[in-house]
Amino acid sequence: MNFSSKLLETAVAEFAKLPGIGQKTALRLVLHLLNEEKEEVDRFSNSISKLRNEVQFCEVCHNIADQAVCEICASPRRNEQLICVVEDTRDVMAIENTSQYNGLYHVLGGLISPMDGIGPSDLQIDSLVERIKNTEVKEVIFAVSATMEGDTTIFYLHKKLKDFGLKISTIARGIAFGGELEYVDEITLGRSIATRVLYEGSVTK
Repeated sequence: MNFSSKLLETAVAEFAKLPGIGQKTALRLVLHLLNEEKEEVDRFSNSISKLRNEVQFCEVCHNIADQAVCEICASPRRNEQLICVVEDTRDVMAIENTSQYNGLYHVLGGLISPMDGIGPSDLQIDSLVERIKNTEVKEVIFAVSATMEGDTTIFYLHKKLKDFGLKISTIARGIAFGGELEYVDEITLGRSIATRVLYEGSVTK
């Protein structure tokens, strides 16, 4: 792609680094910004810069937050005896949009994937175990994508948690194998949470 301006070329190259954005889409976005008022572009760039510099991760559940503890963990209206374990923040947002869940979350920050060099020590697993040790959690729900990596992660987590006498469940498999949670429609995801099933071999108090 030939550019009439090095500034334009550099901006397009940066946008094209974003996931799912090719050069043509990147060019369209950059040209759109060029046609916006300078104040609008400044507001856009400032919001991105502020996000990167000021965003925090909840010290309890590791969700993206504005303070040390996120709004969900700080809310007195949430069921503190229920923890939903998810891969990342996108899954928290997807589940919250269903309005079918009122417990807390624990964000792993990924899934176990030996092929990608991601092991248990790379995820927020130890903090989950400590959290369960130090609270009155009665049920843990595994709500991860129905993939080989997701199943591997669930199997590992179950081995770590099975001796705590918890009720351990997984979301119902109305979600096709290989499907990622963030792309599942809200109705299907909501039903999967509401009709969760016991994980094989789990015990209850």
